[in-house]
Order: sequence, then C-alpha cells, then structure tokens
Amino acid sequence: MKMKYALIVFFLAAAVRADEGMWVLNNLPKDLLKKKYDFDLTDAWRDRAMKASIRFNNGGSGSFVSPNGLAITNHHIGSDLIQKLSTKERDLHKHGFHAKTIEDELKCPDLELNVLQEIIDVTKDVQAAVKPGMTPAQALAARKAIFAKITKASLAKTGLRSDIVTLYHGAQYHLYRYKKYTDVRLVFAPEYQIAFFGGDSDNFEYPRYNLDICFFRVYENGRPALTPDYFKFSTVGPKEKELVFVSGHPGRTNRLETLSHLQRRRDVTLPYMLNMLRYREAWLNQYAEKGPEPRRLAQRDLFPVANARKALTGQFHGLVDPAIMKSKEAVEEALKPKDPKSWKPWNHLRDIHDRFAKFEVFYYLWERGDALDSRLHRIARHLVRLAAELPKDDGKRLPEYRSSALESLKFQLFSPVPISKEYEQMKLIGSLFFSAEMKLGPTTHGKSIPDFARALIQGTKLDHVDERKRLFEGGAKAIKESKDSMIVFARESDAWFRDTRTEFDETEEQQSQAYADIAKIRFKKFGTSIAPDATFTLRLAFGTVQGYEVDGQKLGYTTTFEQMYARAKEQEHHHPFDLPKRWLDGKKKLDLKTPFNFVSTADTIGGNSGSPVLNRKGEFVGINFDRNRHGLVRNFVYTDRQARHISVHSRAILESLRKLYDAEGLIKELVQK
Repeated sequence: MKMKYALIVFFLAAAVRADEGMWVLNNLPKDLLKKKYDFDLTDAWRDRAMKASIRFNNGGSGSFVSPNGLAITNHHIGSDLIQKLSTKERDLHKHGFHAKTIEDELKCPDLELNVLQEIIDVTKDVQAAVKPGMTPAQALAARKAIFAKITKASLAKTGLRSDIVTLYHGAQYHLYRYKKYTDVRLVFAPEYQIAFFGGDSDNFEYPRYNLDICFFRVYENGRPALTPDYFKFSTVGPKEKELVFVSGHPGRTNRLETLSHLQRRRDVTLPYMLNMLRYREAWLNQYAEKGPEPRRLAQRDLFPVANARKALTGQFHGLVDPAIMKSKEAVEEALKPKDPKSWKPWNHLRDIHDRFAKFEVFYYLWERGDALDSRLHRIARHLVRLAAELPKDDGKRLPEYRSSALESLKFQLFSPVPISKEYEQMKLIGSLFFSAEMKLGPTTHGKSIPDFARALIQGTKLDHVDERKRLFEGGAKAIKESKDSMIVFARESDAWFRDTRTEFDETEEQQSQAYADIAKIRFKKFGTSIAPDATFTLRLAFGTVQGYEVDGQKLGYTTTFEQMYARAKEQEHHHPFDLPKRWLDGKKKLDLKTPFNFVSTADTIGGNSGSPVLNRKGEFVGINFDRNRHGLVRNFVYTDRQARHISVHSRAILESLRKLYDAEGLIKELVQK
C-alpha cells in the first residue's frame, strides 16, 4: 500500500508528463515545454497571447484576429447577443448576418469584453489581513475589506477593471487588471444550423461538423479600436501530431478538492443541479412549442441549459465511477502527513461539507435565485441591494457592489434589451413550481403559483430602463417608497435571503481556511509544479493534435466538409441534421476535402469555448468550441487517453467565408500581410 501511495505522489509530481494543466500566465511550464517539445516559450510570445486573448463576460473566450479590433469567438458564445439583435422580422440567429461594411456592423446592447493587461501577486497583503484567532465572521469581514481596498486602489490608479483571483484554494491571491470594452459590434455570424449541426444529439460527441464561429469588433471613441496584439490567421491550419496551445478562460475545475468535497458534489450539488436543469429545459421546450416568436425567445436560454445539463451529467457519471473516487482517495491519503494529528484540515472540511449539505439547496433556490428565474426579479434585487450597499464603506459591501465591480453591474442593469413580460412570467412560474417540488416553495399569500407570478410580473415597470434609472438614482428613499410589485417583493424578502447568504459565506470562509492549510502541505511537496484549479481567468494549455480510438474504431484527428454532407444524407436531412439552404446550394463551390473540425489533447473545459488554438508561431490555427464526452470528467481528473477538445479548423473558416458567404473583405482583414 505504501508503494501504491508513493507511486501516486510520483504521478502528481510528474503530472506534466501528460499534457495536463491550465497554467496561469505568470507561472508557465517553460522548462517542460523545452524538454518535451523543444519549444522556447518566450516572454514576448506570452505577452502577445495575453493581450490578444479576450474574456467574453457572458461566459466564454475569444481573441483578436486583426489590428483593427476584429475578434472571433464561438457562435454559441455570441448567440445571446445575436438573439438580442434579432427581431420578429429579422431573425439573425436563424439566417445569419454579415456586415459588408463598417457602417453595417450592429452595436451589441450589453456585451462587455475583458483583456488581461497585468497580474500582480497580492498574497502577503491578503493573508496578513486575516489574523490568527479570528472567528469565521471576523475573518470573512477582514478578507472582504482587504479585497475592496486593493481593488479600489487599483481601479483609481489604473482605470482598469481590477479583480482578485484566489488560487490553490487560498494559498495564493493575484490581482488581475483588465482593459474593458463595452462598445462591441457584431460583424458576422453563420446560420445557427451550421454552427450547431447535429444539435443536442451530437453535442459532446466526435466526429463533429460545426462552423461554430462569429466575429465581433471592439470600438473606442466611436471608431474601431487599435489592437496591435492579435493572432495572425493561418491559411494552413494544424497537422496531425502538431503541438498546439489553447489560450482561454476555463470556468471551474475541482481537481484539488478533497474527497469529502467531491462526495458532497456527487450526493447533493450535482443531483440538485441536474434536477433543476432538466426541469427548466422541459419548461422552455414546452413554451417554445407555442409558436415562432416563443421559440425564438426560448432559444436564447435553451442552448446553455441543455449544454450545462449534458456537461454536468458527464461530471456526475465521473463521480459515481468507483475507480475515479478511489484514485482521488488514494491521492488524498498520499498527500496527508504521516501523523494523524496533522489531518485536522481534512477532518474539518468533512464536517464543513456535512454542514453545507443541510442548507446549500435552499441557498441555490433563493439567494442564487434558481427559484426566481426572471430577469425582472434579478433587476429588482440589485436595485434594492444597491440602495442598501452603496452608502456603506467599500470593504463592508457585498462583493458585487464594490467600486471595482460597479460599472460592469450598471452596464448590465441598464441594458436596453427589450424584456418580454410573457416570457418572464413563464420562466418565473416554472422556477416557482420547481421550488415547490423541492418542498422549498415560497409563501404565495394564498394565491396559486401562476397567480402569484402573474401579479409580480404584471405589477412591475422594471422592463423600462428609465424606471430602473429613476429607482437607482433615488437610492434608499425611492426604494422604500416604491409600490412596484417586484421592488416590494425584493425589499420584503431581502433580509431572509441575506441571512441565508451570511450562513453560506461564513461557512465558505471556514472552508477556505481549511483548504489554505492543505495548500501549505501541497506546496511543500510540489510548489507550483501543479497548475491551480481554473477560475474563469486567462490560462494557457497545450497538447498535440491527434485522434483516438473508441470501441476498436479509430477516429481521425480531423473531419471534412465531405464527411459532413455524408452525415446529413445518412440522417436524411432530418433536424438537427438539416443544412442551411446556402450550404445545400453551395456544395459544388467547396473543396470538400477541406478539414472542418479537429481534436487535440490540450487541457480544456467549459469557459474555453471560443479560445484560440495556436501553433508554435502563435498563429491562429483553430477555435475551440467543445470537448468530447470522454473529456467531461476533466473537471476532476485529467486524461488524454480518449478525452479531446474539439475545434474549428482555420482552413474551414476561410473556405466557407470565401466560397459561401462572399466575405472577401473579412478574409482580407484576417490574412493581411
């Protein structure tokens, strides 16, 4: 048994033998890349990758691909904006969009893009603020205060968005400074049906055939922004066994969590999340069947809900796999000191997770808002809390209302995107029924759930931006005097929800302290040779372009246009294997041998959608849009035996733009000398 644990420790220390790691840009594995791939990762290469990579604040990644602010991401990341820019008469999601000139580009109403400029280690400042002997409440207050102090000072000094990122569960704290773009315009989007060919049935599968791309442009002072750091577009793309890099913003991984934490995810968190997502998906599908306009409205929420449901299903399947849980247990036992008296942080975490399990579902339903799925309610809650939080010192506010976060919040709060009361009412009714099924339903004051939701939605004016601004500017007095149904509900329920949040936050603080103790032990053994868990911040991953084998069948590293047409014919062009008319009519125009989608071993998860795939020269050779089902377990463990991330090949992008979309202007900008 000792030998087994020793081998596991050796495996952890040598994890980089595989292509594991979502690496922070101020701690890249340069020696490993030199030794394994004979690649010199220079500071210049890194700095350009950092400033050419983009975080889409609606949940994905992207990159600059010209010096004139042109940015590329996935269609499914841009889909929300494409829907917002659509109308009953002009469905850009269904038919696609192409701005032939700068003047034709469509301004997005509420999209914020962030580009990382600098990373500063503030670990000593944060850790010094939390004194030994503090209660959880005192420690939480101290940590909030130092976070607020650092980010407020950074914002004042630089004007850049400033966020503190927790790494290694509290062993390190880094300040990330971002340049922020809020004038963003849609340039090009293909039809939804080619961006998501194969639909839900092929999601997380491979082979794939998706042109999952769209282009935006960032503006400053009303003109296209100058972006000298960008990725040159490769006209060749990647070849088999080639080293590639993925520069993006992976969401959350859980590889450094304890066994008790993973057990809590398996037994409480994931079953709840899957139940909620399945309920929401069924409710949205039911609404979509009412007609074209309900279908158009529901589509904006259906894809992310269905995508999350499939991704979390894969995670859950991983955590009910005894082999994975045994491996995590063995790794944990190997990490623990020999003296059981030093196991206190693990024992403490086990107690904390038992405590979390008793109230976390209640927290998700009410404080997170799963039981109140309405944009109108979210607006009301923000307005009520802003009135209460803004008069406080920055360090005493809830984090989302600190000075460093305020402008981004207001940008979303005052978005001019139209709100359909019918659609909001449908979502609110569904989420309230779900909470009732969970036996944690609301007090509806003697009304049925539909009547209660109808009264809240129909009695509010928060669908009007001017009314939101009036209440915000009026502060506590305006909120107190308001008779708006949503404001009244948010105001009267806020104390109850805040109590739940306080309990959750203080328990999380205890969890953070226990994890920090474990991190010290891990650091003594491995230092930063193991990448920290992902945090929706910029990371660099690497791997090789290669296929894999499933049930004796060898899958090539790339697919082609020809194979896509064969797949559509095999499925008799039934939805979701029906191709847009442009693609049916234009088949003869295309070089059918053109590589379409390809796979590599690079370490990616959700949030990496839209990430650029780069070659050794730092050229854009593809865009990540998915991972296969074998890679869904990567939230907890890395594997490259069959797990792959899936990308659109750069040649496929250029071929389709040139032959089918008459986008010569866009191509000229992408491949300019």
